[in-house]
Amino acid sequence: MVETALLALGLVLIVEGLVYALAPSLVEELLAMLRAIPEQQRRLVGLAALAFGLLVVWIAKALGA
Repeated sequence: MVETALLALGLVLIVEGLVYALAPSLVEELLAMLRAIPEQQRRLVGLAALAFGLLVVWIAKALGA
């Protein structure tokens, strides 16, 4: 279980690092666009992403990951 959590954390850090390394100006533009979205809508998008992530993890575990 701990191994899976560490693997997931490492993969997230790799993806995040790639975004910042390859397209830092794009990150700035995305942050500016996020500021324009109302807080409640950002919260709903975050909750939807959380639910989707849980679904993906659940499917991966069901498939034997």
